[in-house]
Amino acid sequence: MTEHPIHIKPVPPQPFSAAAELGVQFNRLGQAWRRELDNELQAYGLTDATWRPLFFLGRLGDGIRQKDLAQALGIEGPSLVRLLDNLEAQDLVQRRDSPTDRRSKALYMTPAGRAISAQVREVADRIAAELLASVNEDEFAISRGMLEKIDEALRARSGKKRSHPDD
Repeated sequence: MTEHPIHIKPVPPQPFSAAAELGVQFNRLGQAWRRELDNELQAYGLTDATWRPLFFLGRLGDGIRQKDLAQALGIEGPSLVRLLDNLEAQDLVQRRDSPTDRRSKALYMTPAGRAISAQVREVADRIAAELLASVNEDEFAISRGMLEKIDEALRARSGKKRSHPDD
């Protein structure tokens, strides 16, 4: 029996449309931006599991529900429970009964948690300023407007009123 080599013709690259490429670029930039934050905050001894919940708690304010924080972080409830257990053990966060809903817990940062949240915000603001230094005010305004329109389209597509509880 003789072997016949299989000749597979290579498929040339298939570029995305400009619009689809924009989505790929958003994803890549978001990941890179978050890596910059992770790298910088490691110098303060902060892990992703510590700084992200405290960053969003600082942004959303004390008294938010656990499910709202989970939504802002883009994680499921059980994953958040583990994060909160760790943050409570470090005396950074407290869970209390919600004053408006007995079935849910409200989240509050401790003074130590607020201090770390403020530190994270300073680092995040500094990195954002560095990354956006070459963007002028007009470009920034146009970009923000475009991002808001994309966010609206995503919310309409998914049937949700808000993509984050702080919108």
